[in-house]
Amino acid sequence: MSAVILALAAGAVIGLALGALGGGGSVLAVPALIYLLGFSPVGATTASLVIVTLTSVTALVAHARDGHVRWRTGLLFSAAGIGPAMLGGALSTRIPAAVLTAAFAVVAGVAALRMLRSRPAAEGAVTVRPGRVAAAGGGLGAVTGVLGVGGGFLAVPALVNVLGLRMRNAVGTSLLVITVNSLAALATRAGTVEGLDWAVVGPFVGAAILGAWDGKRLAAKISGHTLQRIFALVLLAVAAFMLIDAAL
Repeated sequence: MSAVILALAAGAVIGLALGALGGGGSVLAVPALIYLLGFSPVGATTASLVIVTLTSVTALVAHARDGHVRWRTGLLFSAAGIGPAMLGGALSTRIPAAVLTAAFAVVAGVAALRMLRSRPAAEGAVTVRPGRVAAAGGGLGAVTGVLGVGGGFLAVPALVNVLGLRMRNAVGTSLLVITVNSLAALATRAGTVEGLDWAVVGPFVGAAILGAWDGKRLAAKISGHTLQRIFALVLLAVAAFMLIDAAL
């Protein structure tokens, strides 16, 4: 099977995840780029940031139209993570590939378990504390920069578990966080972007953008609790696969 076909298939799945779950795109993109398309870990993390940034913008527009984006919370969350994301991006090139893979798997697994154990937030108004938002956003930004992920797979659990947002609002708001954090992390990786194989990355991005629109429509038909469990189970499976691979 050609690399372009694999890129189209993987892009469609990742776009679907971003559109429906507000995250999970990069946690799926990185292993797809490494194991299916032969990218190095450093190249895969850079390419995933490009793919996830462009796809997240598309999905963000769709969720914003339905009023599922908490702009104030998302912007504060994102602003707190910009500095740590840039610092983490600068440090990532000094970390061995096996360590990056293992760290990626552990962080994803912890987030998945937290999501499975938590209960969906109740309907109604949510009181958001700026200090808590800033702390969670800063930690997420650091992880985004080091691991080369948009952060949605961690932003959604943080927005639900730490800040108390309902799942649908967490999904929409996480897309704003992903976009800002990915751009900040990419700013420190400008030199590696030029070396990407755009004949593969281009089709990947196109398929992901189309998949994001389908994911948004799918999310409208599924309950918040079901979305939360699907998100967590996908993360747990990917984390287990990557941890086993890193140990071999």
